[in-house]
Amino acid sequence: MGRGISETAVSTGTRVGYTRVSTVAQTLDQQNEALEAAGVSKTFSDIMSGARDDRPGLAALMDYVRSGDTVVVWKLDRLGRNMIHILQTVKDLTGRGITLISITDGIDSSTAAGRMMIGVLGSLAEYERELTKERTALQRAAARLRGPSSGGLAR
Repeated sequence: MGRGISETAVSTGTRVGYTRVSTVAQTLDQQNEALEAAGVSKTFSDIMSGARDDRPGLAALMDYVRSGDTVVVWKLDRLGRNMIHILQTVKDLTGRGITLISITDGIDSSTAAGRMMIGVLGSLAEYERELTKERTALQRAAARLRGPSSGGLAR
């Protein structure tokens, strides 16, 4: 069956941006200019490592956006600490009827190509999870072969 107009995502809400830099020595200017050029009317920002879970700007964005809104980021990696976290954020947004646009990555979740890219990212995240499990299992097996460790504690 073909896609009807009712199945095509058409953004009717607000364009909301999210920017992040890792240190105070870095500037948000380049990201803010790109988001402004993309028609963003409100931007949430964090100045902290993407590896941190407690990013108040991202949390505020997630609370603020509603179905029909579009979240615009300069680059997809601004959203999370790793591929798995980024994908979870993307799934949360798209599952709530919110379109995601990543300017420099050329991803727009309202298009077939954008949804395909998100699917590819999901596959990569799953691959990353499996590799992590394998490495962890190998490290545990190697530790068992080495025997008990005092952990650097004096006996």
